[in-house]
Amino acid sequence: MASSSSSCNYEVFLNFRGEDTRKSFTCYLYDKLYEGKKIKTFIDDEELRRGDEISPALLNAIQGSKISVVIFSKDYASSKWCLNELVKILECKNTNGQIIIPVFYGVSPSDVRHQNGTFGDRFDELKKQFEDKPEM
Repeated sequence: MASSSSSCNYEVFLNFRGEDTRKSFTCYLYDKLYEGKKIKTFIDDEELRRGDEISPALLNAIQGSKISVVIFSKDYASSKWCLNELVKILECKNTNGQIIIPVFYGVSPSDVRHQNGTFGDRFDELKKQFEDKPEM
C-alpha cells in the first residue's frame, strides 16, 4: 500500500460514523463519486465491533488517498475508530498535504468546533471512558 502522497491508491477516503450515515448520505455520496464519476473512492464496508482495532489496510487506505472526506454526524465523536481515523487523516494532511473536506451531517460546524450540543455530549461520553485509565 501507499506510503506517501506520490503513490495514491484512492482519490477519496470516506471517514464516517456507520450507524449515523452509512445507509443514507455516505452510501449516496459513494455512489455518486464512484459509480457516477468513476472516482476511486474508499468506503469501509465492515462494521468494527467494540474492542476491534483499526486494520492496517484501513490505515493504509487513509495514507494512500489524495482527499479525505470527514462526515461529522451527531454520534461521530462517540466512536473511537472515527476519531483514530481522523488523527491519521490529520497526520497525512501535515506530512503529505492530503486534502480534507469536512461535511456536517445533522450537526453544525460550530458544535463540532466547540464540542457543543449532541456532538459535544457524545465526545464527553467517550472521554469519560478513558479518564480513569492510566496512559501507556
